[in-house]
Amino acid sequence: MHATNTSAGDRAWDGSYKHRRPPRFLRVAPDSPTRLLRTAQQSQCSDCGNHIEWYDRTAGHNPIPLHPHELPATAVPPHQRWHVDTGIAHPSGDGSPWCRVRHRALCPATPAEPTSSSTMDALRRSLALTSRRLQDTGHFTPLPPSCADPPTPDTAAPDARPVVQFLCLRYLAPGPLEQIPCVAQTRARNRCPRPVLDPDALPGIWILAPLHPDHDPGHLPLNELWLALYDLTHLPYSEQLRWRAQRCTAHATTPDAADIARTTWEPFNPRTHHQHIQHHLPAPPHPARQGRG
Repeated sequence: MHATNTSAGDRAWDGSYKHRRPPRFLRVAPDSPTRLLRTAQQSQCSDCGNHIEWYDRTAGHNPIPLHPHELPATAVPPHQRWHVDTGIAHPSGDGSPWCRVRHRALCPATPAEPTSSSTMDALRRSLALTSRRLQDTGHFTPLPPSCADPPTPDTAAPDARPVVQFLCLRYLAPGPLEQIPCVAQTRARNRCPRPVLDPDALPGIWILAPLHPDHDPGHLPLNELWLALYDLTHLPYSEQLRWRAQRCTAHATTPDAADIARTTWEPFNPRTHHQHIQHHLPAPPHPARQGRG
């Protein structure tokens, strides 16, 4: 009689697994304003509804959505391979037989590249079936295609995505100032519904500043060289840190509260964010009230 052990071939002499993949490490970027500690932030593609994982990239790059599962490196073109090291996504492979793929290369809502392999085409068809199943069951509704022309900078709202300045840096806000949400987690494990902008807190001021801070303001006669921004640099340092952490006034004094989402500030770049540049100060939100007779 011999003892049967079906998993004996999967283990080494010391009892460890032979083919188990190494664990992914948690990492917090030293310059990150959030206290999130995770390998990836799971989300749902707004075009197809399939699961994606957001990974941070090297400094100066926005996070990238990757397919949740690894693929054989031989089935993925070299220019579409990604690998994750200590929680950071890097382009190209790392020499291992497995790699990650950007979701856009597999998303059924986007046209496929002619260089995709048969494995990627099969995975794209599988994601298309999942997307259709989610739509049929009511778990996902794709965004309707916009039939109207996009608004021009002259007709768009001047504060749609304003530029905010604090801690001597400029950032592009994710939306209007009144709609920037707090990223803290409540005791009910939900996201805080309060906005960052508090009418009872010290307000910022709208100013016209040189589009390029290193230029002399006295030699900028053209209006196109000025930028309307919401300045917070005159506020106390603690208040500027609260805006940088994207927290409401209630959670600014509770450091034990964890973050449930990422901050959505984008470092302002005049070249890539030129469509959001406003050269005139916005109108006051409320007209001056006249005295009652």
